[in-house]
Amino acid sequence: MALSRRVFVVGGAHTKFIGKGHPDFIWKRHPDFGKRENPTLPELIQQAVDGTLADTGVDPATVDRLYIGNFVAELFVNQGHLGSALVGTNPAFSGKPAARLEAACASGGLAVMAGVDAIAAGANTVLVAGAEVQTTQSARVGADYLARAADYGRQRGIDEFTFPALFALRIKAAHEAWGLSHDDLGHFAVKAYSNANKNPKAHMVAKHITYDWARAAGDGNPAFLSNEELHPWLKVSDCSQVSDGASAMILVSLDGLKALGLTEADAVEIVGRGHAVSSLFEDGDPTELSTVKMAVQRAYVDAGISVKDVGVAEVHDCFTITELLSYDALGICSKEDAAAVCADGVTAIDGKLPVNTGGGLVGFGHPVGATGVKQVLEIFRQMKGRCGDYQVPTPPRWGITSNMGGDDKTVVSVAIRNGQ
Repeated sequence: MALSRRVFVVGGAHTKFIGKGHPDFIWKRHPDFGKRENPTLPELIQQAVDGTLADTGVDPATVDRLYIGNFVAELFVNQGHLGSALVGTNPAFSGKPAARLEAACASGGLAVMAGVDAIAAGANTVLVAGAEVQTTQSARVGADYLARAADYGRQRGIDEFTFPALFALRIKAAHEAWGLSHDDLGHFAVKAYSNANKNPKAHMVAKHITYDWARAAGDGNPAFLSNEELHPWLKVSDCSQVSDGASAMILVSLDGLKALGLTEADAVEIVGRGHAVSSLFEDGDPTELSTVKMAVQRAYVDAGISVKDVGVAEVHDCFTITELLSYDALGICSKEDAAAVCADGVTAIDGKLPVNTGGGLVGFGHPVGATGVKQVLEIFRQMKGRCGDYQVPTPPRWGITSNMGGDDKTVVSVAIRNGQ
């Protein structure tokens, strides 16, 4: 469905995405342990909002509405009511409409949808943010919290690490269907880490890996599931990062763009959108991302484009298998050919269709509520030549995102056109 009013992205900001493995993250083996602490959720939101206002030059008094994506702050940091927390980042926001959106790992994408809808309904300037802190608990406790994105009563018992087990099941099914191997998945991990090494905001900016390390379980890259059937199928290198971080951006109408003294060439436009949701209580073909496919196709149709027009993509690689299956869902190639496409460099930064140029969830990191916002802002940054060492050679005309909540249950996709 075409938007009743045009929607533009004019800029924004990421905090660093940090967690174990990042040089700034304070944990028990860090030399500053006990001397300083990691940023809190309010501090991360504040950093992202301040950075966004500075980047765009937007007067906070002109912001009409505010939205924030977050999944489980109530569990990790004992804090809900984050719409009010977002308003608290600037005195000029006092009294303005604000809300928190939740859709598991697609919470950020849903906040973007809310912002787009607000512009369509008459707002001229909307601030959209996403944030998550997940490092306050052990990996096992955190895995239990994140399992709320699954059908907890039915699926929690598959493994103490519920989501890794659900995607190990997909890897196993792909192996049985067409012979997918750990060698194949190693290419996706290497691409993610290599891109992250060029990205100063990335969780894994300082972690360098080799293909030999990524392709097989071993020291530092163990298979870690307790479920005996699924244990052989997933390694640490196949997983996205448990990250803390925030992203924010400004959406404006055409009137809002003019009020900032900007032209369409200074912005990017959200032209197509897709939002698809499948039942939490039923599972589909483990070798397909059918909900991703529905959402992306709706965004393509909305924008009047196909995958052939896309010059950069941000996909939800919560695990390496998810990026592989996303190539099929986006129409890049068949799932059987996806590993070869990645290995051949087609989706590399300098490839024909770069995917996850900043490292994706595996390399850039995955502060759950921030990811959907980060994806859209990364497309903007690539289109405007702001990505530094991980900049694609030619600013793309079109970009696509897919932000997935749960095991292919809630998906938000947007098609973005570079202003000319």
